Amino acid sequence: MRIAIVLNSSWNIYNFRQGLIKSLKKAGHQVIAIAPKDNYSEYLSEIGCEYHPISLENKGANPVKDLYYMFSLFKIYRKTKPDLILQFTIKPNIYGTLAASVLKIPVVNNVCGLGTVFLREGISSKVAKFLYKIAFRFPHQVFFQNQDDLNVFLKNRLIKENITSLLPGSGVPLNRFQPSGFQRNKVFTFLMVSRLIFDKGILEYVEAAKILKQKGIQARFQILGNYDDTDRLSVKSHQILKWEQLGWIEYLGTSDNVAEIIKKSDCAVLPSYREGTPRALLEAASMGKPIVTTNSPGCRQTVEDGLNGFLCEVKNAKDLAAKMEKMYLLSDIELKQMGKKSRKKVEREFDEKIVVNEYYQVVRNVYLSSLNPLPEKISA
Repeated sequence: MRIAIVLNSSWNIYNFRQGLIKSLKKAGHQVIAIAPKDNYSEYLSEIGCEYHPISLENKGANPVKDLYYMFSLFKIYRKTKPDLILQFTIKPNIYGTLAASVLKIPVVNNVCGLGTVFLREGISSKVAKFLYKIAFRFPHQVFFQNQDDLNVFLKNRLIKENITSLLPGSGVPLNRFQPSGFQRNKVFTFLMVSRLIFDKGILEYVEAAKILKQKGIQARFQILGNYDDTDRLSVKSHQILKWEQLGWIEYLGTSDNVAEIIKKSDCAVLPSYREGTPRALLEAASMGKPIVTTNSPGCRQTVEDGLNGFLCEVKNAKDLAAKMEKMYLLSDIELKQMGKKSRKKVEREFDEKIVVNEYYQVVRNVYLSSLNPLPEKISA
C-alpha cells in the first residue's frame, strides 16, 4: 500500500513518527511524507520516504491561507494516489480529511492534543469545533491521546464514538531513551523541555524557580526549547535574557540530542495547562527520571502521584514550587526508586511498539477492506 503521513512540520515526522515509518516500510508499504519544508525534510528522504513539501500557516486561523492549504493537500493527494492517509495535528486533521473525502481516500486521524483554541473560549474555539464537526464525519478512525480529550469531542458531539480509539501519545523508543545509571547531581537539576509558549506553564516554572531560590534552595532550573519572537503566545527573547540575568533559570536553547541533556538532569518538570500526551515527559521517564507535572489532561497520565513523581495544581506556581521542593528533599534512595518506577511505567504503558502495532492493525483492516469492497447498494 501507499501510505501518506501528514504533519505540521518535517521535524515532527522525523522525530516522533520515525518508528512508525520504519515499521511500515519493513512490512512492504511505501511511505509518503507531506509536511512543510525545514531542516529535517532531507532526512525524510534519507529514511526512504517519498517527500512532498507543502506550505502551512501554523499560527492562528487565516481563512484564505487555510483554504489554500486544503487545496494544496488535495492536489498532492490526487497526484500521489495514497491508499491510506495518516494525519496528525489540527490543520492536517481538518483540512486533510476534507480534501481526502472528495477523492474518497480513507484517512486515520490522530488528535495530538486540543491546543490553545480549546483552552480559550471564543470565536477561534467555536470555529475549530465547527470545522472538526464537519471534517470528522469522514475518517475511517480517529485516535485520541487521552480520555479527557476524547470526552470533550463526545460531549460536544464532534465525532461518533464508534470510530474513536485511545493511543498512548506517539510512544517512546525504549532503546533510544534508556536509563544510564543513577547519579544525583551535586547541584540538584530540574529540567523543563518544551516550546516556550505560555500554555506550557513557562511563567509558573520561572516563578517556582524564583520562590525556591529565595528560600535558599541550591538547585539549577534549566529550560530547553525554542521560542518565537513573532508569536503572541510565545515567551520573548528579552524575557528569557532577563530571567537568566536575575539568576532564576538557565536557558539551554535547542538541541538535536535531547537524551544527553535529560541524562544530566535529576527531575523533569512540565507545568502545562493541557496536553495530548507530553512526549518530553515520556522521554525523561523512559530514562529513569522522576517527574513533576500538572494534574491536567494528558499530563496526569504520565505520573502516579507519589510513586514516580508529583502532581501539582494548574496555573499555581506556589504549589509547583512546593512539589519541586518535595522532590529536591528526597533522599538518594527515594529519588532512585522514583526513577525506576518512571521507567517501568513507560515500559508498561508508553512503549512505541504499542502505537506502531495499533497503526499496523488499522493499515491491515483498510487493506483487507480494499480487497473485498462492500457493494454500493444492498441487493434486494
